[in-house]
Amino acid sequence: MKAPSLSSLPTPCLLLDEARMQRNLDRMATHVRSLGVPLRPHVKTGKSIPIALAMCGGAPGPITVSTLAEAEACFAAGFRDVLYAVGLPPNKLPAVQALRARGCDLSVLIDNVEAARAIAACRAAIPTLVEIDSDDHRAGVRPDAPELLAIAAVLRDGAELRGVMTHAGGSYDCRTAAAIAAMAEQERAAVVRASERLRAAGHRCPVVSVGSTPTATFARDLRGVTEVRAGVHVFMDLVMAGLGVCRLDDLALSVLVSVIGHQRDKHWLVTDGGWMALSRDRGTSGHPEDRAYGLVCDVHGHPLDLVVAHTNQEHGLVARADGGAFDLDRFPAGTLLRVLPVHACATAAQHDGYHVLRDGTVAARWPRFRGW
Repeated sequence: MKAPSLSSLPTPCLLLDEARMQRNLDRMATHVRSLGVPLRPHVKTGKSIPIALAMCGGAPGPITVSTLAEAEACFAAGFRDVLYAVGLPPNKLPAVQALRARGCDLSVLIDNVEAARAIAACRAAIPTLVEIDSDDHRAGVRPDAPELLAIAAVLRDGAELRGVMTHAGGSYDCRTAAAIAAMAEQERAAVVRASERLRAAGHRCPVVSVGSTPTATFARDLRGVTEVRAGVHVFMDLVMAGLGVCRLDDLALSVLVSVIGHQRDKHWLVTDGGWMALSRDRGTSGHPEDRAYGLVCDVHGHPLDLVVAHTNQEHGLVARADGGAFDLDRFPAGTLLRVLPVHACATAAQHDGYHVLRDGTVAARWPRFRGW
């Protein structure tokens, strides 16, 4: 059967350049391996079994998930060692116990004594990691906080303290490679300090987990760390390019859109790729080069001096970044364009599958799983 062409695909739709994806995965794996620490990839970006397998080198391995739906789908595909890396509320404990009863080595994450009590009350020895706040970014307990030892004491009675974990989300606010490298060291030092406190108090702490794509990319020393987590490196995106984590030609994901009209007085192309196809993420708005809702490329993926400047639900309004005039007649109605995503996780979440490109042709379609 002849492979479908891009012109035969319904727009908007999600395209995945498999060769770029594999280069991204190989680069991260090589770097983390050089630091002597295994990688536990985060599957939340791809939410697809073929992509999860690629992230693990072709066969099921240890993974990180952000939803129990991801855990369910990956366990059904043969993944056994799963870290659910979002703080666990008590109402999800029955689902966690059900997965574990079926043979999934599912570990969970908490950052407060109340959650620890709920887990311990199950008397099911659920492996639990304590989230460490390494950068005042989001969740977790500070490595020197009294709460860390209080949580561990509660888990000792009815659960299993498996270790500590942190996510240096503050790395997304860094603007130089040196700043990201410093954040990686801050991340490492915080979680290692927490593990040392736990051990000194008589607790086991076999897992010391760090990870974000920026810090994993620029980390120089991972002494005391037992695993690294990263996820968006599989596709990369405009946020990562803006941080210097990757180049534009590393971006493996794009959204295929069609020109459906023009607004000549406003110097706009109108496409069928609105925020329902691209997301409303404006993650580059604070960068020196703001890509608005996405950088526009020609159908072959070559960047143009255009961005998706505005979006409605089903309409993307393409303009020059400076708002100036350009030759609209180069792009008649029906012209196919590709939009590079600001945030790969958010853009991919708008679609139910990937049209996989190999040597520029559509070679496969990989479904995504959804839900929580």
